[in-house]
Amino acid sequence: MPKTITKLIAKTKTVPYDVAEQLRTPEEMAAYLDAWLDEAPDDASGIARALGDIARAKGMSQVARDAGLSRESLYKALSENGNPSFATVLKVARALGVRLHAKVA
Repeated sequence: MPKTITKLIAKTKTVPYDVAEQLRTPEEMAAYLDAWLDEAPDDASGIARALGDIARAKGMSQVARDAGLSRESLYKALSENGNPSFATVLKVARALGVRLHAKVA
């Protein structure tokens, strides 16, 4: 392998991808949640994580205040291992400015 490629490979660093950094507008946030609801409607954990991604994009502290929850409990509820109650999901959705919609399956 040429030295320049070897040097380039040695200098290449990877960083974890964070979808929250890509969610900039309310429309993007709503589309992201809608995609989860459409593509994985039975994945409660994934949908909760999607809400968490949107909350991080908006600012977890502000979302927690708006939802009437502590920041720590919000992080826990919307984490990969979290299991938020439906009441919490509704509070968070309201605080995020998104609505859940029903349609015929």
